[in-house]
Amino acid sequence: MENILTYFSGAVTGISTNALMEQLHLKYQQKPWTETLKLVHFCMDKPLRRPVSNAPDGPLLSCMEKIQRTLNAKSLFSVMNRLESLSKQKGLNAHVSPSGTACYITSNMFYIEVQLEEDGKVMDVKLAHLGEAPVICDDLLQHLRTKNYDAFGKILEDLSNLYQIPGNSEMKAKGYLALQALEKDLYSMSLLDRTQDVNRVTEVLHGKVGHLLPRTGGTPMNIEFYISPYQVLEAELNPGSQVCGTKTVVTVEGTDTFHKLPLSPLLVDSQAGKNSNLAFLPLTDDFSIDLPAFFVLKFHQPIPMSSSSIEEIQRLTGIQITGLKLASLYELIVQSTLKEKCSEDLSTHKSCFFVSLPDCPKHCYFINKGSEKSDLAGALVSKIPFSHPKCVPGVIEILRHQVAYNSLISSCVSEKHINEDDSELLYFEVVPHKNTSFSVFFLHPVKENLACVIIDVITSREVQCHLHLNPQDPTLNSSDDFIARAVKRCMSVPVVMRAIFRNAAKVKADSETQDMEADKKQKPEPPCEQSTDSNSLEESLSVAGQQDLVVTDKPSITDSPKENLSTAKLETLGDNMEKNNPTVSTETLCRVEESNSTASTEAVMIDK
Repeated sequence: MENILTYFSGAVTGISTNALMEQLHLKYQQKPWTETLKLVHFCMDKPLRRPVSNAPDGPLLSCMEKIQRTLNAKSLFSVMNRLESLSKQKGLNAHVSPSGTACYITSNMFYIEVQLEEDGKVMDVKLAHLGEAPVICDDLLQHLRTKNYDAFGKILEDLSNLYQIPGNSEMKAKGYLALQALEKDLYSMSLLDRTQDVNRVTEVLHGKVGHLLPRTGGTPMNIEFYISPYQVLEAELNPGSQVCGTKTVVTVEGTDTFHKLPLSPLLVDSQAGKNSNLAFLPLTDDFSIDLPAFFVLKFHQPIPMSSSSIEEIQRLTGIQITGLKLASLYELIVQSTLKEKCSEDLSTHKSCFFVSLPDCPKHCYFINKGSEKSDLAGALVSKIPFSHPKCVPGVIEILRHQVAYNSLISSCVSEKHINEDDSELLYFEVVPHKNTSFSVFFLHPVKENLACVIIDVITSREVQCHLHLNPQDPTLNSSDDFIARAVKRCMSVPVVMRAIFRNAAKVKADSETQDMEADKKQKPEPPCEQSTDSNSLEESLSVAGQQDLVVTDKPSITDSPKENLSTAKLETLGDNMEKNNPTVSTETLCRVEESNSTASTEAVMIDK
């Protein structure tokens, strides 16, 4: 405190605390203490309009911000101070009403009214855009009542960004009108797939615009377009939990070039059947305006996308996605997966990962990342620009497809790249192919030849698989259809490979049983053919049945609570999801069954 007061007085050294306090008392002894506090607060907050790092009193302002974050604003005066300070940080103005119980946060295009009681409790929060009547904002009210000023500040920032369009207030207002027209069209599209008994998962995976939540108050419209079987299972096991899939936010942004944007809804006959083609009014001068802006779908975390997917989106929207840096797609997927799974940064140059599964030897996956050339290249995409609502359904479908593919690859990635014990290992190599197909190579469970499963993700709901064996090697009791259905139900490469190895073990066990019966001169039963029915799939994905739910006594399983989610449950979930024809995956499924890892598979994957 002594250093702060010394700095504030303008004298760095040579003055004691007592002398400084005496000077302050003499100067302000004729004024009420509340006015002095307001004056000090104003002097400290005013420089916040320029970057703190460039301000000469930056250290003092940073210190005051930390103090405000630490203090729990309870009184009316302290809450008002917090709101005023936060508004200035976001480049907005703040005014207190004559009664002292209302704070108005204003800009040229909107204002927020915060009503408080004498004890500092927030009673009401209203938001009004230019030319509109104020509306109650429950999201802003909840943030202020829970003292979540970070979330409140984020909404202030998002509201300001709505109007970051070049031009005068009229141009900015037109941009907001265009966003409203887009939101109405998207909401009408979401109603096409909505029936009385439709559930959220079906909307997410099959809806033309996914599961859409309209803009409310300061929270922008968002679209949930993908959710994995694991996330669905997690939500079922934890009722009331806020489990959500991959989302995108709908907003408008300024740009250097002009685009023709609609000023009114364009969708025609929104009650048409869900399988019919959408019809839109022509984008004439009566329904549109040229603005230096476009609509965008923004992601909370950048999504790794292949070059072909990016080009397909650009052809659909007619607008270039800028700021992309091409790299190996698999490198980007590994990097994003590790960033999500690990609290600390890990080297993204690792290619060997170890995944632990219940009732099965540990898996070691070597990911062949390919290069930045042609179809193996990709980029991290943080937002997708567009100018017409008709583009959204097509873009959503491309995003679903890409995220499903990414989920399968990320299921082979673990934060463990060192084998921490001497347990038995099964080695696999994941090799990318053209577009959204890849191969998984492994040693035949009985022979020493290489076997290969090719997985082709046709769409987010359709997967084709092909198992290739040496002609002299025995069957693995897993047909192509069996493997494809297993992939769709769990969207996890390690779980599918475990199912294949379990089926192979069953064939070996049946063969040994038949040999024993032959020795007893009993008529042998015909050998087990490849099984592709639902019962075989359920047995293979969860041989231990419900035992996969309880894994605390399994030595090969990590302590992660997510690994207690059973594969059998995923199977039951898969049956229900397949009835509705969903099947997409996510990066989090690999968390269900991953653990420790390391060692390179390159040497081991060579055919002996």
